[in-house]
Amino acid sequence: MSAPTATIHVTNLSKTFHVPEREAGIKAALRSLVHRKTRDVKAVDQIAFDVTPGEVVGFLGPNGAGKTTTLKMLSGLLYPTSGEVTVLGHVPSRREKDFLRRITLIMGNRNQLQWDIPAIDSFELNRDVYRIPDADYKRTRDEFIELLDLENLVHKPVRNLSLGERMKMEIAGALLHRPQVLFLDEPTIGLDVTMQRRLREFIAEYNRRNGATVLLTSHYMADVEALCKRVIVIHRGHILFDGDFRALVDRFSAYKTIVVTLANHQLDLTEYGQVIAADAGKVTLHVPKSETARITARLLTDLPVDDLTIEDPPIADVIERVFAQDAPE
Repeated sequence: MSAPTATIHVTNLSKTFHVPEREAGIKAALRSLVHRKTRDVKAVDQIAFDVTPGEVVGFLGPNGAGKTTTLKMLSGLLYPTSGEVTVLGHVPSRREKDFLRRITLIMGNRNQLQWDIPAIDSFELNRDVYRIPDADYKRTRDEFIELLDLENLVHKPVRNLSLGERMKMEIAGALLHRPQVLFLDEPTIGLDVTMQRRLREFIAEYNRRNGATVLLTSHYMADVEALCKRVIVIHRGHILFDGDFRALVDRFSAYKTIVVTLANHQLDLTEYGQVIAADAGKVTLHVPKSETARITARLLTDLPVDDLTIEDPPIADVIERVFAQDAPE
């Protein structure tokens, strides 16, 4: 059986920005009118990857890594400097109507809905823009209102909503035309933990019901853990890792976390590993991964242990370790 055709196909994709620069002062400003100096900044440098239908892929990297630039090229907002990219068989930069009807780009803290009118009116505007049949629109609108608990909010002016409420409205409005590809750029940024979880659940349910392909950037590792089996790590415009999320943890995590609860609160555990925290008899240790079994056996043999758990390190720590690697030359 042949492999499914990639929904997103990227080959040697690069984007270079020509950034003007000059010294401070009036003389430098006048000189720049005649002889303008620029420098080239490679935001994305020869990246390549495929995303298959229905995949939810985490696209991770620090600020300035090239994540948003890549999403803008994939959605057709930026022209690539070089390389090839297709989404749903379309070249995004051509901005064809059939392409635009099948994708969406959602950026956290960026308002797309009209500020001074109720969200339900903006929904109607989106219905007209995408020419959604009335029956389909009402069915989708009501489904999203139920899933996101918007019934008491859709008739309020958007400016009167909280950040979390606005973000739920933004996502509902951006998905009314049921796009097949979602580019999500920090969709949960700035939201409280409860609202983050609600939006993650909604995205997962949308993916399940519609078979949508999702490329997600986020600094919240809970988003990635909950939604993504595969991650792509980008740093300084280069891809450092592309593969299974758990493989990322295994590859870049050199230690395990052991949490021990002791009957004797006064015991010193520094000989067993690096003590990260200690509170009322509950001690957290970092130990080398290869030594985990041996150290666990010692703890259980030597000490009055009430409870013991072994955990992988926090995913945020793993990602930071990936970012610490030098990008390829």
